[in-house]
Amino acid sequence: MFKDADLEEALTTLGQFLQARDEAYDVVVIGGGALLLLGLVERPTKDLDAVARVEGERWVRAEPFPAGLSRAIEEVAAALDLQEDWLNPGPADLVDLGLPDGFEERATVRTYGTLTIRLAAVEDLVAFKLYAAADHWPDQSRHLADLRRLGPTPERLVTAARWCRTHDPSDGFRDLLLLPVLAELGVEDPDV
Repeated sequence: MFKDADLEEALTTLGQFLQARDEAYDVVVIGGGALLLLGLVERPTKDLDAVARVEGERWVRAEPFPAGLSRAIEEVAAALDLQEDWLNPGPADLVDLGLPDGFEERATVRTYGTLTIRLAAVEDLVAFKLYAAADHWPDQSRHLADLRRLGPTPERLVTAARWCRTHDPSDGFRDLLLLPVLAELGVEDPDV
């Protein structure tokens, strides 16, 4: 499990490994690891979720990672005694149907040697966490707990819910999963 300092150490080490090989990568991250790196939560997280990579001006699915990046991630895992997939492209499928409008402009950029990490902004993290909380409903998951910690306004939650519907437009998702989560967060009868 990562705490903020551990995650910073892992990214710094990864950036040094890549720089020593004259390799550079630009990775977009979301989830609990991004929340931790932004100082928005203090809970530990098991990994850092990459949703996309930036290649020149294009944002592409994080999956699959290029061979050089995968190799360096595994070497950092061995050097720091981390799980091999401490940085992984698990949520890369979110890119297929589109990231929230304006995501690219809002991302916070951090540099670790030749590794660039782009961290999702709060409004985008709200959208991703709402989608994950609905996906796990009725479980009172860490995603729901993270949403509460972020303290989103009802307006921000409705905007996030509209993005969620672009990924699952089914009535079942809306009625059985998304609307109950919104109600749990105090948003009744939203137009989503």
